[in-house]
Amino acid sequence: MEPDPALVTEVRSALVREIEASGAWRDDPAWRAAFAAVPRHLFVPYYYATSSGGAHERLWGEDPDPGRRARWLRGAYADAPLATRVRDGELVSSSSQPSLMAKMLVELDVREGESCNVLEIGAGTGYNAALLAHRLGDDHVTTVDLDPEITESARRHLAAAGYRPAVVTGDGAAGCPERAPYDRIIVTCTLTSVPRRWLAQCTPGARILAPLATGLIALTVRDAEHAEGRFLHTPAYFVPLRGGGTGAPHEQYIGGLPRRALQNELFRFLLELTAGSLDPHEALALWEREGRPVRERFGVCVRGRYEWAWLDDPEGPYAWPL
Repeated sequence: MEPDPALVTEVRSALVREIEASGAWRDDPAWRAAFAAVPRHLFVPYYYATSSGGAHERLWGEDPDPGRRARWLRGAYADAPLATRVRDGELVSSSSQPSLMAKMLVELDVREGESCNVLEIGAGTGYNAALLAHRLGDDHVTTVDLDPEITESARRHLAAAGYRPAVVTGDGAAGCPERAPYDRIIVTCTLTSVPRRWLAQCTPGARILAPLATGLIALTVRDAEHAEGRFLHTPAYFVPLRGGGTGAPHEQYIGGLPRRALQNELFRFLLELTAGSLDPHEALALWEREGRPVRERFGVCVRGRYEWAWLDDPEGPYAWPL
């Protein structure tokens, strides 16, 4: 059942204007053409809206009720994340907020006309891979996911939209060596550490952009053993990377911390970044002593089998292992 073409044009144009107004692609306006061309609704034939009671309501494009179909279509082009797979009440896959996707794509720093091969970790619906393929061409884009159901549906969505990048089923922590080397790696799931196998699959000077803690780390790869970089200003919340090589999500005891700190988004970022390495109360003392530092003051270094996060200076006094 095809959606109303006029409504598709209306809502897609509205989304493009909203992303543009956010300033997401101010530094690289060429991404505007990709978002204007790629039909997001083909990548979310259904999704789950959360009711006030916490239940998941399934909206889909084949709903016989025209009002509900229109609601599905408008939601597909909202500047909001969409839950696309829920298993036992837990979110396992989603389509990210388009304006955040736009910011990440700009930060990836790709240029058409150059030989820029991109690996995406976390295929999701295939929408992000389609945006990349629209700009760079199918042959320069590889997307990998652990779940064969996810990769199969992403492959179908991509084909329906006219794109055919490589879609690989496998452990994202292992990368995709058969398609290496890569000039860029973009990650759409939260990490607790940087998988070392990615570095060996990158060209010297490659850029890795990944959610870590509740921020986005932009790493420059020096060689197969070394990478370093700083966090960006943008907050980022994604589902965790599943598979081997990154460890389990951190759990920590935060009882006794003041509510004013726990309600501060920047302190929560530091709490996540130091989990398992610093006692939460030590993290609070550091945060207050350093004037409640913003994300951009933090970074990550990978050197061989060692990996650490740092504040202000990778060789300075404030560093801890990840």
